[in-house]
Amino acid sequence: MNKQIGFIGCGKMGQAMVEGMIRAGVVPADSIKVSTSSEATLFKVTEKLRVQGSLNNKEIARFADFLFLAVEPSSYAKVIEEIKHDVKEDSVIILLAAGISIQTVESTFGRAVKVVRTMPNTPSLVREGMTAFAVNESITEEDLANVEDILNAFGKTELLKEELMDAVPAISGSSPAYVYMFIEALADGGVRDGIPRKQAYKMAAQAVLGAAKMVLETEKHPGSLKDDVCTPGGSTIRAVAALEESNFRASILNAMKACTRKSKGLEEE
Repeated sequence: MNKQIGFIGCGKMGQAMVEGMIRAGVVPADSIKVSTSSEATLFKVTEKLRVQGSLNNKEIARFADFLFLAVEPSSYAKVIEEIKHDVKEDSVIILLAAGISIQTVESTFGRAVKVVRTMPNTPSLVREGMTAFAVNESITEEDLANVEDILNAFGKTELLKEELMDAVPAISGSSPAYVYMFIEALADGGVRDGIPRKQAYKMAAQAVLGAAKMVLETEKHPGSLKDDVCTPGGSTIRAVAALEESNFRASILNAMKACTRKSKGLEEE
């Protein structure tokens, strides 16, 4: 890709994205420029990733063909006001913050801009992320292809209608936390039965990783894959029945509902 990519803000998620882009060969390191709020962080990031850096957000805005806004949601309005006259006419603005709508960004810029709203997740740190994204009407087919190339550098992507973006945290944004709890519980069960803790975590995590890969690569229904493990009268079907008696699936659905309500601003603080 013969484009320049800029990051305003470059925390752990931003660094994971930059590293993924470079490793995947989407762009060379010298085509990426980042800004941070402190010299110490800027030095750390540029030394680690060998990219260009600046403490000046406007400089990043003037540089980037694809501009990631990787700051806290509360800082979006301030940052956009700061850079809006410096952003290139044809730049694609990529949002990383939860709860910031495309319309809000368009209104803050006060002119027609190309906007992509994304919701990545923390497994992007190991290049196994799941990023859902939505685009506005100004995004061209070429822009879309380039955005997909960039986002696929650190995992997988799904293009959604923007009205569905508030549902994304529950299914892929926040769900790694539920999975970590599941892995921890599996490991606890192993330790209870005598397996050393370190080995229990490894066995549980690999089982989850393998199961997820089976779903993605075979494209079989998860229920069918579950049935393949359950022999009649066997130990697995007994475990499945015990989970159903404990409202396993209902608990997950309730957790997702709570997450989505919060994402939509329907829950009180």
